Amino acid sequence: MAAACLRLVWLAPLLLGLVDGGRAEPPRDALREELVITPLPSGDVAATFQFRTRWDSDLQREEGTDHYFLRYAVLPREVVCTENLTPWKKLLPCSSKAGLSVLLKADRLFHTSYHSQAVHIRPVCRNARCTSISWELRQTLSVVYDAFVTGQGKKDWSLFRMFSRTLTEPCPLASESRVYVDVTSYNQDNETLEVHPTPTTTYQDVTLGTQKTYAVYDLLDTAVINNSRNLNLQFKWKSPPENEAPPVPFLHAQRYVSGYGLQNGELNTLLYNTHPYRAFPVLVLDTVPWYLRLYVHTLTITSKGKENKPSYVHYQPAQDRLQPHLLEMLIQLPANSATKVSIQFERALLKWTEYTPDPNHGFYVSPSVLSALVPSMVAAKPVDWEESPLFKSLYPVSDSSSYFVRLYTEPLLVNLPTPDFSMPYNVICLTCTVVAVCYGSFYNLLTRTFHIEEPSTGGLAKWLANLIRRARGVPPL
Repeated sequence: MAAACLRLVWLAPLLLGLVDGGRAEPPRDALREELVITPLPSGDVAATFQFRTRWDSDLQREEGTDHYFLRYAVLPREVVCTENLTPWKKLLPCSSKAGLSVLLKADRLFHTSYHSQAVHIRPVCRNARCTSISWELRQTLSVVYDAFVTGQGKKDWSLFRMFSRTLTEPCPLASESRVYVDVTSYNQDNETLEVHPTPTTTYQDVTLGTQKTYAVYDLLDTAVINNSRNLNLQFKWKSPPENEAPPVPFLHAQRYVSGYGLQNGELNTLLYNTHPYRAFPVLVLDTVPWYLRLYVHTLTITSKGKENKPSYVHYQPAQDRLQPHLLEMLIQLPANSATKVSIQFERALLKWTEYTPDPNHGFYVSPSVLSALVPSMVAAKPVDWEESPLFKSLYPVSDSSSYFVRLYTEPLLVNLPTPDFSMPYNVICLTCTVVAVCYGSFYNLLTRTFHIEEPSTGGLAKWLANLIRRARGVPPL
């Protein structure tokens, strides 16, 4: 366990770009863009865009980091909107005018089964002593196209079918612009997928502990686009793909809420280590809103029916309406096991002004963050980060036997005790009715004046009536 923890500590400077390894100074003001397309046996297609912009800075990196200025925040849920994509595209040097960014069409990207969008910025050392730094802006966008929702039941795909556009030219400011297509499981002996046009080069490497093969299309190569004036990659299945279960990753997790009623509950996180013979530690980070009052003494961790005591626990209690709970643990996952982390909580009663416009929908709890060095089944070779594809940096390798993975569990939806917000409306209506009926009648009784009318003794009508009656010989009135 100590060796694994040391590898985690060694990998942190690598992720921050502080380890240079004696490589040459990277080019200044460089832009690299790439698109990785992965056809899945189910007929779905996953596409990941990456854009890296790097520029020099005269600011010097200070020695050490003041942890009092470090902040962590997470938004557990956000409605997908095209306004999220517009400012994101404006950060690109070519915007959406040329290069891979022309495929970023909002109505196609958001009409997918999965959508993920991210922006990362970090300092990168330009020499071994880190006397000068460059700033790196990395933008990542991942989508998954469903064969039945987006593809209308067909399993043949193309760039135009996915994005309603094709590639016509690279970005003039890009030093590298490439498209990678995962063709790992389609070898010469069992070709089930046809990729058109035929790639001129391929790239092989170990990704997530598995040997991968990618077909490479370089947009800077004039022959790739000039032959047909555009590049429209097509993926056609020669034979129906086998309905076999996809490989299970060595580390995956899920999270759920248990309990009944609106007073108490329990947060449960399941951590799975499917490696047949290797155990490894996992760093779990949880942020829980203050209105879920955690009972830390109920924290239990079990693996294979036995208690699993964490190597490290850090807990920072919440303050009402100021800060959430912070729980961080280092847990050793045994080989081929499922570890359950559970903690009980009590729901708080909010003020009526603190509820959202749709309180009966529930309140979202941010996902757990898992960080681990996962053992690899295939030995990975040391790579040059400047020469390797951008997607390699998503899963950095500390040594030949493990690779770094950060996972996020699904967010939770928790119901809180919610008052009946229709009661104020009902009270207002009832009060107005009572006031109108009772007070109105009472006011009329107080302000109305009553007069007694004396009966009339006669008049012109009575005189005319008696005159007629006399003429007819009838006694007068």
